[in-house]
Amino acid sequence: MQMGLIGLGKMGGNMRDRLKAAGHDIVGYDRNPDISDATDLRDLVSKLDAPRAVWVMVPAGDPTRDTIKSLAELLDEGDIIVDGGNSKFTDDQANADMLKEHGVEFVDCGVSGGIWGKDNGYGLMCGGEEKNVERLMPIFDALRPEGPREEGFVHAGEVGAGHYAKMVHNGIEYGMMHAYAEGFELLEAKDIVKDVEGCFRAWSRGTVVRSWLLDLMVKALEETPHLEGISEYSTDSGEGRWTLEEAINLAVPMPVLASALFARFTSRQENSPQMQAIAALRGQFGGHEVMQFGDEPYRKAAKEGQAEVSPAAEKKDTSGEATPGAKKSDN
Repeated sequence: MQMGLIGLGKMGGNMRDRLKAAGHDIVGYDRNPDISDATDLRDLVSKLDAPRAVWVMVPAGDPTRDTIKSLAELLDEGDIIVDGGNSKFTDDQANADMLKEHGVEFVDCGVSGGIWGKDNGYGLMCGGEEKNVERLMPIFDALRPEGPREEGFVHAGEVGAGHYAKMVHNGIEYGMMHAYAEGFELLEAKDIVKDVEGCFRAWSRGTVVRSWLLDLMVKALEETPHLEGISEYSTDSGEGRWTLEEAINLAVPMPVLASALFARFTSRQENSPQMQAIAALRGQFGGHEVMQFGDEPYRKAAKEGQAEVSPAAEKKDTSGEATPGAKKSDN
């Protein structure tokens, strides 16, 4: 099957390679001319035979919306666009409605597999009309992992359902990663445990916590046994936030995701204004000592049987330059 593919970065480039290896005729476009098969979108469309299929694999938000709007002016009635990026599901119906005015069909597709998908295949979650999904099935079959189709592909429902399923998938991913991370720190903190990497490796077969994420944790510990030098600063793609927003809208309790997401926010703070407020309040209502920078109790002998700071963590460094606290909002 012939298809255009826009966006040849880490994911898109590997997808092009996998599709070509499966015998598909893929015409790729990227702003980097060294890897692009076309000079621009118009040139890409001109290289495709009608009825055309074009897969958009660019960053979510304006880059995707703008690309789809541009394609709408270039494509003909009966052509089809797949949004395979990490778009918010609420964008999908708007894109589908806009394209319908031009006679162009639309399918949204959540894609999971990361940089490993080229060899292992991608998990695919699609939304859209049945006829449009069936039309693209040769592409989906080439991209998904080998084995039963239902174990690597789902037509999740109407337009938007594919990206919605991928959003929830990523929310689950947040919680799983954080559970492994908590276990890692506790193992690192306990003095009788001498082989943390070995513990994770031993869980990789036969246990109820085995998973590909666990395999990747083992790989990370192989490369950096105690994760020395890795900053705790953790970003988020936005999908965890969207999942939590949906949970609130639908009154679905998701405390695991909330905790994991908020932990990432905490990872970006040098000092926590909210914990400063708690320390101040304890001083106000209970007369508890309010610590000033440099007087924290971990600098003194800890209470018997209690650790002030996880033995696996580095103590907060408040020496030298002043540690920033709560700042006045610019808003």
